[in-house]
Amino acid sequence: MGSPDISKLIVRTSMKDRAAFDLLYRQTSAKLFGVCLRVLGERAEAEEALQEVYVKIWTKADRYAVSDLSPISWLVAVTRNHAIDRLRARRRETAGIDAALNVADPGSGPEEMAVAAGEKARIHRCLDELEKDRAQAVRGAYLKGESYAQLAERHGVPLNTMKTWLRRSLMKLKECLER
Repeated sequence: MGSPDISKLIVRTSMKDRAAFDLLYRQTSAKLFGVCLRVLGERAEAEEALQEVYVKIWTKADRYAVSDLSPISWLVAVTRNHAIDRLRARRRETAGIDAALNVADPGSGPEEMAVAAGEKARIHRCLDELEKDRAQAVRGAYLKGESYAQLAERHGVPLNTMKTWLRRSLMKLKECLER
């Protein structure tokens, strides 16, 4: 049995159907997190924003029916607008430039940068150990925020096969990183 389409899940969410909301989250959170991360540039802030976006979706799902957008376009628009609002609020908070002169640089020091570069190299080395199409799928899902359905279509495989690819690839990456 296939999963309900996103449009139906939004409508059911507007009627406060928790199961539909949970399924909507599972089907769309990776893509919407990617949107938050691209706009905000910081993982922790993107995670917070995503949580706030799903609260908005829960409370405002009834507004979807009056929009002319496709369901995923509506969700992306809600997410993008919320992330941009957070970005604007962040910029307003940083207006006092004179006060910033006395603040220590929170950036990574040379040692932290060297460790991070080493970790990045390890991850890329482990990704290179995967089959090329599996590595591309992992990068698409976890670095670009692409959905399983988009990846399955691009690679010409069934959705469940893509899910299996990603799950097995993550296990291989974990094994590689633990060596």
